[in-house]
Amino acid sequence: MIWEYFTYFGLTALFLWIISAVVVYIPFIKKSRNKISIILASLGVLSLSTFICILWIQLERPPLRTLGETRLWYSVFLPIIGVFSYIKWKYKWFFSYSLGLSVLFLIINILHPENFSKTLMPALQSPWFVPHVVVYIFAYALLAASSLIGLKGLFQLYKKKIEVQSLKLADNLVYLGFSFLTAGLIFGALWAKEAWGHYWTWDPKETWAFLTWIIYLIYIHISYNNKQKPKTQLIILSLAFVVLLVCWLGINYLPSAQNSVHIYSN
Repeated sequence: MIWEYFTYFGLTALFLWIISAVVVYIPFIKKSRNKISIILASLGVLSLSTFICILWIQLERPPLRTLGETRLWYSVFLPIIGVFSYIKWKYKWFFSYSLGLSVLFLIINILHPENFSKTLMPALQSPWFVPHVVVYIFAYALLAASSLIGLKGLFQLYKKKIEVQSLKLADNLVYLGFSFLTAGLIFGALWAKEAWGHYWTWDPKETWAFLTWIIYLIYIHISYNNKQKPKTQLIILSLAFVVLLVCWLGINYLPSAQNSVHIYSN
C-alpha cells in the first residue's frame, strides 16, 4: 500500500526535475528560465520529501534501513545541492547532472519496488541512528558531485582547457562534504558507544568509512598546498570517489561484512 503512494509522488518529482533540467537551457526564456528551473526543482524536492514523511509515519521508523529507502534520501539531497550550487555559481551542467542523477535513483526505485517492513533491530533504535545516517547520505551526495567535477576537470586537462572555476567548485563541495563526513563519523561513534558499549570496533564498514575520510583529507591537504598541480588534485579526487563507492555499496559484497549492522537490507 505504501509503495502505491510512491508512484504518485515519485513520478511527480521525476517529471518536474526532467522539465527543470530542460528549461534551464531554453534560450528564448533566458530572463526567467533560472527562476522557473529552480521553482520546478524545488517542487520536485517537496513532492518526494512529502512521500518520505508519509513513509516515516506509516512505518513508524525512519526510512533508512534498505538501499531503496536510502536512494529516496539521495533523490532529495542531490537536487538541493544542485539548486544551491546553481544559485551561487550558475553551473547549468552541474544543476542538470544533480537532477539527472536523482531521476536515475527514482527510476531504479520505480522498477524495483520494495515491501516495506516496520521492523527495526534494537541497535537501530538509538537516537543517534537518524543523524548519523542522514548526515552521511548528505556527505556522500556532496562528495559524489565533487568527483564528477574531478572527472570533468581531468578531461579539460587532457584538452588543455582546464577551468579554474571547476577546481574551486570541486574544492567547495569537498570542504562541505568533508565537514558532514566528519560529523557522520562522530555521530556514528556516539551511536556505537550507546548501542554496543564501544566507540569503534573496526567493523569493515567503519574501516572503509575511515579510509574514505582519510583520502578526502589528503585531497584537501594537496589542494591547499599544491595549487599549481591540478592534475594530482583531480586524480586523487577521482580515486576518492572509488573508495567512497566501496564504502557505500561495495562493502555489502564482502564476506567479512555480512554480519555487520551497517549492511543495508535488500
